[in-house]
Amino acid sequence: MTLLLALATMLVAVVVARPLAYRLGRDAGYPMAGLFLLALALVLRGAPEVLSGGVVEGRWTWIASLDVALRLRLDGLSLIFAILALGVGALIMAYCARYLSEQYDHGRLYMLLSLFATAMLGMVLSADIIVLFVFFEITTLCSFFLIGAQGLHQAKPATRAFVVTASGGLALLAAVLLLWHVTGTTDLTAILADADQVTDSPLAPWIGGLVIYAAITKSAQFPFHFWLPDAMVALTPVSAYLHAATLVKAGIYVLMRFSQPFTDFWWWTFVLVTIGLITTVIGALFALQQHDLKALLAYSTVSQLGWIVALVGVGTQDALSVAGLHAFSHALFKATLFMLVGVIDREAGSRDIRELSGLYRVMPFTAVLTAMAAMSMAGLPPFLGFVSKEESYYAFLDLPGTWGLVVGGVAVLSAAFTFAYSVRLVWGAFAGPTQQRRLYDAAPSFLAPAAVPAVVGLLLGLFVAQLNPLFDRSVQATVLAESARADLRLVPDPLTSPAFAMSIATVLLGLMLFRAREPVDRALQRLDLRVRGVDVYDRAYAALLRACDRVAAPARSGELAPHLVWPLLSLVVLAVGVVVLGGVDGVGPPVSRPEDWVVVALTALAVLGLCLSPSRLGAVVVLGVVGFLIAAWFLLLGGVDLALTQMLVEILTVAVAVLVLQRLPARFAPTPRTRRVGAAALAVAVGLAAGAATLLLTGRSGPTAAAQWYVEESEDAAGGTNLVNAILVDFRGLDTFGEMTVLAVAAIGLLAFLRADAAPDVRARSMDLPGDRTVIRSAARILVPVICAVSAWLLLRGHYEPGGGFVGALAAALALVLARLPRGADARSRLDPAVLLTAGLVVAVAAGALGLLDGSFLRPLTGSIEILGLDLSLTTSLIFDLGVFLAVLGLVVAAMDRFSRGATPTGGAIR
Repeated sequence: MTLLLALATMLVAVVVARPLAYRLGRDAGYPMAGLFLLALALVLRGAPEVLSGGVVEGRWTWIASLDVALRLRLDGLSLIFAILALGVGALIMAYCARYLSEQYDHGRLYMLLSLFATAMLGMVLSADIIVLFVFFEITTLCSFFLIGAQGLHQAKPATRAFVVTASGGLALLAAVLLLWHVTGTTDLTAILADADQVTDSPLAPWIGGLVIYAAITKSAQFPFHFWLPDAMVALTPVSAYLHAATLVKAGIYVLMRFSQPFTDFWWWTFVLVTIGLITTVIGALFALQQHDLKALLAYSTVSQLGWIVALVGVGTQDALSVAGLHAFSHALFKATLFMLVGVIDREAGSRDIRELSGLYRVMPFTAVLTAMAAMSMAGLPPFLGFVSKEESYYAFLDLPGTWGLVVGGVAVLSAAFTFAYSVRLVWGAFAGPTQQRRLYDAAPSFLAPAAVPAVVGLLLGLFVAQLNPLFDRSVQATVLAESARADLRLVPDPLTSPAFAMSIATVLLGLMLFRAREPVDRALQRLDLRVRGVDVYDRAYAALLRACDRVAAPARSGELAPHLVWPLLSLVVLAVGVVVLGGVDGVGPPVSRPEDWVVVALTALAVLGLCLSPSRLGAVVVLGVVGFLIAAWFLLLGGVDLALTQMLVEILTVAVAVLVLQRLPARFAPTPRTRRVGAAALAVAVGLAAGAATLLLTGRSGPTAAAQWYVEESEDAAGGTNLVNAILVDFRGLDTFGEMTVLAVAAIGLLAFLRADAAPDVRARSMDLPGDRTVIRSAARILVPVICAVSAWLLLRGHYEPGGGFVGALAAALALVLARLPRGADARSRLDPAVLLTAGLVVAVAAGALGLLDGSFLRPLTGSIEILGLDLSLTTSLIFDLGVFLAVLGLVVAAMDRFSRGATPTGGAIR
């Protein structure tokens, strides 16, 4: 329960961020930090159980019948990343309260940072791979909005980050679906507990490869490393949180969580160690090249993440243990350094080390804190970074033979670069003569959030043995072995070990690089790479847009034909391909009755009349006749609901079409003969393809088990005797809700795209009836209430007899059309379509929420009441159907209002 409360607390933080910022301004960061700490306290309530070898679980069921639930699980690995996400997040919130200017949009930033933290917390606690994927992608969306929040100059970096990381999200989705297919479950615990089922599958290389791709794109590994330094256009608090505890750590978490089934595969080790080593070396080298402190830290993050990826690739218990330790220590020193760079930027007005000098005299506390964090990053004792670096060397040397020596040597080279740029950071900003003597240290409230992780990194380094229980549980959760242990110590034993010698070599080589910093800097500045990741991405992105532009060219025409030709041709090609490749077999004689052929003949005549009609209005009328014939066919087949819907749709289609036709010429424009012949040929081809598909598919399968279950159980399970309606609002209610949402989006697009305030170009003539409207007005007064009553009757009876919300809304819309006739074409409905659409969605959600009382969203609740001696059966499906009624009515009202008033597109007139 505590896990659910922690997640709920973070959701509360997301909701209250804007109101708090409205009342408190930037100081809202302090109560927001309090909410983060409250969520952390709730998570830590389960820490004793985790440290004693157990797990803490939470579950909130959504759809019990499908076992769709929010399953949460806290073990050693998730505890580490939850502490980082919430602990560092609280510090960032407190830092924002002093860093942000009073004019900034604090509410938006606090809301997005809270959502970022919520997504990260949900991801690391998820015990379901589908839920894990959802939270994984929410972090991508949050990073996009946070990076691009400052203006157009940030649009490209934000887009690059989004495209790269979202592609990794798609890869993770594919891996999740394959895991579901192989194991038959989405329960993460069950999947990892039966890892042999995954490793024995021929899909294992594909699953592992997709997981690797998802992780290296998210964690900015070579060759996708370019997006992370490019994202430094974001605010410093955003950069600090993104680099220390959220987005890039999400890739590391996924890699560690899914590593257990793949550690015995040679390709897993080879790929991850190779990518990690390349990334850690080039990241450190590029960091040493930078003069901007923030850019230096950005490339440093790339390098440190590569180090962790290489450790995960090694795959031993020691390597996976130290991978978690290094992720933890990296979060501490990197959060401190980013926040202090923000302090320096605020106070000194620059982040360029060529413009900074001697700041230790005027900003001593900032200098001390920066030195502490930099020493941890450089891997110097007694900081936690030293322990994680030392243990990493032991893990790298565990690789067999020459492979271990090569990996260890590359790791020493990377660590030497890290030592050199760590010293460069401190020396460049704080050493030398003081040029800006009027500067002074920032306020304690500004420095405190940065000081906390720096001090914690020192204390945990001194007492690192106290972390052994936590990292014991972390490695046990990763490798699923209770015997796994993390033997962390500050002093290497023995001091003559190869790892300690590697540490000494690292420091000596780093000091040599720093001593020769001027020639090294000149050499690095002359380093001109012909291939840059950003340039490659931009060229590929531009080429993709050009290809999309060519594909979409036909759709930009103002005429209808180019929009139809391509999908219709595709249908014909698909039909031919099916026949050629798959063949045609098992086609029996067509099943038909004489009355069916009567409808076919009448429909063919109507279609022929439609094609030959020179009048627009005549064509619309004949098209309506075709629709009525189809409705008659539905009646012959026993589909009363379908027939009702078809007839009402045809009536309203004609009504709305007439509203449009009054703005167009009465007759069609003449078309060239070649175009008519081509259209006729395409129509015949499509007709043959559709007819052949109907012939092949009709009667090919009998009633399925699911269909038989619907017939037999619908009344007991849903409380309705109308099977069609029961399927729509009960069994497939979620699908119907999705379709309602699509209707709402379409209506919103209609309202936004077509302006209702544009004056018509020509005088309305079709719907304005000439002469006295007394007869129409009198008829409307009689018929409108009757049709409204029929509409309500159809709505109420839909669960038991033909009818329902959709049909009832169409009938109500028909009453609206009739009511408007006496008032003329330009009359506007008194109903607001936006209100109707909103009310429909709200009512549908409310009906679904009632189902939670019985265990799942949209579960129907049934009951009965007695009125005037009659027992009336009630069901929440009626409430849901009312939502459908309102949403459909809103769409029709929006269409009639826009088209009747001569609306034009926002970009120009309709052609």
